[in-house]
Amino acid sequence: MPANLPVPDSDDAAETPAAAPKNGGTLQAWLPLAVTALLMPVLAYAMTTWVLLPRIQAGLGLTTPAAAPAGTVRAAAPGTKKITVAMNKLLVNVAGTMGSRYLLVSLSAASSDPDFSQKMADNDAALRDAASSVLAAKTLADLEKPDARNLIRTELLTSFNRILGGDEVQEIYLTEFAIQ
Repeated sequence: MPANLPVPDSDDAAETPAAAPKNGGTLQAWLPLAVTALLMPVLAYAMTTWVLLPRIQAGLGLTTPAAAPAGTVRAAAPGTKKITVAMNKLLVNVAGTMGSRYLLVSLSAASSDPDFSQKMADNDAALRDAASSVLAAKTLADLEKPDARNLIRTELLTSFNRILGGDEVQEIYLTEFAIQ
């Protein structure tokens, strides 16, 4: 044995007993995990229900009329006939395809305004230009999304109402939608 190392006495070893684990230590170690496992699904449900879904619905324009701000949707009076005006064969290049792909769309705009047909005819060039601009900005990836048609309807509705002044157009129907 080397001479410079101290030799432990039997009395020194008896003075420092090993720390014995407490019985409650196991419960305290698992408590944060148990709380997290129980609270995370509740928080996920609450965030989805009260934060994410309302924002997605507002972005898509799918809010109910009661939740929509005043003046955004003009409801037709009961018994009022809706007037539809067709815009046929809007042909645009799909963005990002260097002219190799195109989109062909025909649509109908609906309103309960009795002068709607005349307003649409008076603004035909501006409405066609706005529709072409909205459609030409779409890439192939945008058009392949499941909600692409609803997004296009919403954008067209906003553009048309801006041109016609007010909430003239109430609905847009995409009667023909082909990507080539």
